[in-house]
Amino acid sequence: MALLEQSLPKYANKLTSETILFQKVIQLNNLWFRYQKNTSWVLSKINLKIPKGSIIGFIGTTGSGKSTLLDIIMALLHPSKGSIEVDGVEINANNYRGWQSHIAHIPQTIYLSDTTIAENIAFGLPKDQIDYKRVVNMAQKAQIDETIQSLDKQYDTLVGERGVRLSGGQRQRVGIARALYKNADVLIFDEATSALDNVTEKAVMDAINEISKEVTILIVAHRLSTLKNCDLVVELESGKII
Repeated sequence: MALLEQSLPKYANKLTSETILFQKVIQLNNLWFRYQKNTSWVLSKINLKIPKGSIIGFIGTTGSGKSTLLDIIMALLHPSKGSIEVDGVEINANNYRGWQSHIAHIPQTIYLSDTTIAENIAFGLPKDQIDYKRVVNMAQKAQIDETIQSLDKQYDTLVGERGVRLSGGQRQRVGIARALYKNADVLIFDEATSALDNVTEKAVMDAINEISKEVTILIVAHRLSTLKNCDLVVELESGKII
């Protein structure tokens, strides 16, 4: 009950935020994190450079701190000690929103509404405001356009409740197209391929590798094979990079 009664952080209702440019590197500086004082550290002594345009993999057992680290990079959680900087600018309450506008999160289960494929790619926009040329362009980059074009109603195809008319791999690639449509230049895949079979996972990873030169990609995975094309693989254990 105490958690529910907590007040929202001051930045939560901000309509505007300082603009953050991301042209070079995300840097984690001696970062420590715990949820409350007098509790164990979830992360400790984290130092990491993430160059723009790189693919970084994160691996580790359950409870190793992978998801917590990504939440900090997404500015959903904030370091207890240390800092996260983007091109030398510290991410703080004044610019959380500005930094988050760069980021798209692709989870294991993509939420799709019972509307058309185009509306799900341009998620949140009224139908009359959708840039269909851009939708197609992003679908091509996510390697899902060919599949969509083979459907009777193509981009006007209804996906069904929670995307039931699409396969797991197709839903993931719609999620990638959605992230690209948003103009995000940092894509975070949190166990996004763990429920897919090997063939489907390869198709999704091929789509990720295709777009990797344009965006920075962070991938959490359990299988090392998923991370074989990463520029760097970070292994976490007990909240530390080993």
